[in-house]
Amino acid sequence: MNLSIGIVGLPNVGKSTLFNAITKKSVPAENYPFCTIDPSVGVVPVPDERLHRLATFSKTKKTVPAIVEFVDIAGLVKGASEGEGLGNQFLQHIREVNAIAHVVRIYEDTNLIHVHGKVNPVDDITIINLELILADKQVVIKRLSSIDRDVKRGDKEAIILKDLLEKILKNLENDLFASKIDFTENELIVVNKNIQLITMKPVMYVLNRKSGSRNIIDDKEDIRYKELMKYFEDEKAIYTTVDARIENDLKDFEGEEREMFRQELGAGHDDGINDLIKSGYKLLDVISYFTTGVEETRAWTIKRGWTAPLAGTAIHTDFKDKFIRAEIVFWSDLIDAGSYAHAKEKGLVRTEGKDYVVQDGDVVEFRI
Repeated sequence: MNLSIGIVGLPNVGKSTLFNAITKKSVPAENYPFCTIDPSVGVVPVPDERLHRLATFSKTKKTVPAIVEFVDIAGLVKGASEGEGLGNQFLQHIREVNAIAHVVRIYEDTNLIHVHGKVNPVDDITIINLELILADKQVVIKRLSSIDRDVKRGDKEAIILKDLLEKILKNLENDLFASKIDFTENELIVVNKNIQLITMKPVMYVLNRKSGSRNIIDDKEDIRYKELMKYFEDEKAIYTTVDARIENDLKDFEGEEREMFRQELGAGHDDGINDLIKSGYKLLDVISYFTTGVEETRAWTIKRGWTAPLAGTAIHTDFKDKFIRAEIVFWSDLIDAGSYAHAKEKGLVRTEGKDYVVQDGDVVEFRI
């Protein structure tokens, strides 16, 4: 399953620095707008202690984690939806990802230009969100203008789509994301099949702090902090905090050496990058199941709610049609049992059929 998260935000908020830290891949990260024009793509493993414990348990030769693709998209500015700052090009890059990681600067630094001359996280979020709304508004209006012919000849899906597009347009005109509409499952299928909207994508916020600078999030009395927290509460938003510069400086170090330098740089014990990657995985509403043995232990990514035959397609598409049954044991139960044979003896291994919904953390052996 291909999962991609686009890193977006205003210029000079730390997007490319964050991307470098996440992917250990070097792309330009300079102190001026539009340094990044073409999107850089990095594939990163999802940190998962369960996978490594299973690999140790099975004395496996090869460990394969779940992965997420991060895409570094150039900074958007006010007017991007009208083409400002190559905005149309950048917005198209956002349309092509599954989810959005919106980087927001929360530190003050007179040596680093802020595109609007002041640091105010909620204002910055509002500017980007409005550009995404305006961009989608253009797309919806264009699609509505082209659908009338199909509606007039009585095309049932076109009639349904027109009604949905009018609902979406009303939301966008009120500066609300299309995702705020309470679609039915069938309506979602129709919308996603016929139109690609940025404001339908799930969003998480990445608060970029800077060690040694004044960080808004550290001052609970700062009105900007209070406004930001209220915004997240109202939106039920997923957010995480990271020091992109320090994480980028630490990207080539591992283990104890990494922790030692982290302390010296004043970053504390928190690994913001791992938290970010895991939050991104959660944002995509996917889960991992595992296969494990001497040759390989692997995490397989599936959509939450998939049944066993569908989950099998992550391994091979034939598994769906050829599925007979699956043997399931929860990862921690397997490890606690000491061996697969003991887990079976204790009744921890279950035989499940086509209707079984695979759970996060299941160890699965398919029978086809």
